[in-house]
Amino acid sequence: MTLRQPIVLVILAALSVSSIFLGLLMGSVKVAYSDLISAFLNGEQSFESYILVKVRFPRVLGAFFGGAALAMSGLLLQTFFRNPLAGPFVLGITSSAEFGVALYLLAGIPLGNYGTVSSAFLGSLIAIILILNLASKVRSPVILLIAGLMLGYVFSALERILITYAESIQVHQFVMWTFGSFSGITLSEIPIIISLLIPPMLISTFFLVKPLNALLLGEEYAKSLGVNIRQVRIFLILLACFLASIVTSFAGIVAFVGLAVPHLTRLLLKTSDHRTLLPGTILMGSFVTVLCDTFARTVFVPTELPISVVTSLIGAPVVLFLLLKRRRLG
Repeated sequence: MTLRQPIVLVILAALSVSSIFLGLLMGSVKVAYSDLISAFLNGEQSFESYILVKVRFPRVLGAFFGGAALAMSGLLLQTFFRNPLAGPFVLGITSSAEFGVALYLLAGIPLGNYGTVSSAFLGSLIAIILILNLASKVRSPVILLIAGLMLGYVFSALERILITYAESIQVHQFVMWTFGSFSGITLSEIPIIISLLIPPMLISTFFLVKPLNALLLGEEYAKSLGVNIRQVRIFLILLACFLASIVTSFAGIVAFVGLAVPHLTRLLLKTSDHRTLLPGTILMGSFVTVLCDTFARTVFVPTELPISVVTSLIGAPVVLFLLLKRRRLG
């Protein structure tokens, strides 16, 4: 590890923490730094305090932890498949979550007060079970990747059938969910999100560095280092799918974070060593997602852009740049 990499990690940590304050202070309602102190330290009750504590705080924290989880999920899948274009969408997780929500919103399946969150998670759980079952039987990552993509197409087709026969109001509600937003996250849901996302990310950071670095050089090399390929394959897929499914359940579809952020982190750190790449990706994912969410709700006030619009505007050029660079090098 060079001296440059710890410095970059410290800068990323500072930026990610600063993005929380930026997200709290910026919005359609002007809030001063003194209001922030009054709301969280002094417990002052005012309109600004309500906006900060009840509205912006859960939204910013949701984007912070959600972005970190999506970015890590993308990094795990890119390393496992050794494919720079791999992301949470490639295994059908996004499409299956969409299908679950389509069943709830378009077909009217009753799921209680947390219907959207429950239906998205149950939908993604179907894909996770199918992919894990396939991963235990198929040795080739390429076949697994293709199977995940085909699974996504099947769920998308079923979703289109539901849209065809649904009412226009229901379709509008469903389409708005697919755009993605952290605005629906409440203060009571933040402990749930943190308890579900933090342990898997800590496990990845502390226990998966060696097998991930070994996989970069191929499965045969990893085996020579004592890595149990079958167990690592199943664990990596389960972990990546779980992280992506939790975020999708609470926030809808957040595009390109899982795909683009790992590449941005590699470019910044100039390394593929997961000792620095894993924490760097987590910090970059948090920073980028909070920044995109803040931009989405402030740039065209009072109109709010879907976060996937903003993340796509950033992510698509990054991926295009990488493809062109790869072509020139090739």
